[in-house]
Amino acid sequence: MNKYKKIQCQLIAKEMVGILNKNGYVSYYAEDKEEAKKKILNLIPEGSSISVGGSETLQAMNMIEEFRSEKYKFFDRFQSIPYEEIYEIYRQSLLSDYFVSSTNAITRKGQLVNTDSSGNRIASMIIGPKKVIIVAGANKVVDDLEEALKRIKKIAPLNATRVNHETPCVNTGRCMECEIQNSVCNYTGIIENGRKELGRITVIMVAEELGF
Repeated sequence: MNKYKKIQCQLIAKEMVGILNKNGYVSYYAEDKEEAKKKILNLIPEGSSISVGGSETLQAMNMIEEFRSEKYKFFDRFQSIPYEEIYEIYRQSLLSDYFVSSTNAITRKGQLVNTDSSGNRIASMIIGPKKVIIVAGANKVVDDLEEALKRIKKIAPLNATRVNHETPCVNTGRCMECEIQNSVCNYTGIIENGRKELGRITVIMVAEELGF
């Protein structure tokens, strides 16, 4: 990232930390993905059970290998096993101590906006795990809900490719408004604020571009 983009990311991330804290979340600033990674590991005590959402951001931070450590009980959704068994992991993950994920978009009002194929990520953000940690690059910030939904459609082909779903957008590079079972756009959730369960949702804003 060149220095001018970095400055912009720093400004956006710092501004969002203030907005998110005001809206009932616990929010922290991280200069880069390594600092964010250290923050996540400091927030999760050894012995905790951990589940995660599918996330290019977490992959870029090598968080999955960290969570597979003997220090934690990891609900490993990334195994090469039948989908029925993966779905059971999704269900059991709702009882984890910590759920860690990124988010598709964050509005300047502090809304967390996400669209899922199976809905496990959205469900875990809303209820189930005792604590939720969201890590997001400054590139996830958008002006409003309309822009958030546009952003999700724009990145849908990337996410479909990432999870090997044979959707029309994989072949065109743009959302085709498909109506198929394997769509990555089956469920959409909007978290308006973190006030209902104060202290449950932590958002780490990273001053760089991370994930899609």
